[in-house]
Amino acid sequence: MPNPKRKHSKSRTGKRRNNKKVRNVILSKCPNCGAIKLPHFVCQVCGYYKGIQVIKVESSK
Repeated sequence: MPNPKRKHSKSRTGKRRNNKKVRNVILSKCPNCGAIKLPHFVCQVCGYYKGIQVIKVESSK
């Protein structure tokens, strides 16, 4: 297996590791039912996306 000929600098190592951090999940409110959901996704509670019903959601009653 090949080995590096020279040592990588700390800044070069840091630039590579920059994208490995854990990011917070951004949540938004559904305009139809008010439930918390991921942006640009269909609401799992009511099944609406941008004011249009996309999927039928059966109630759990």
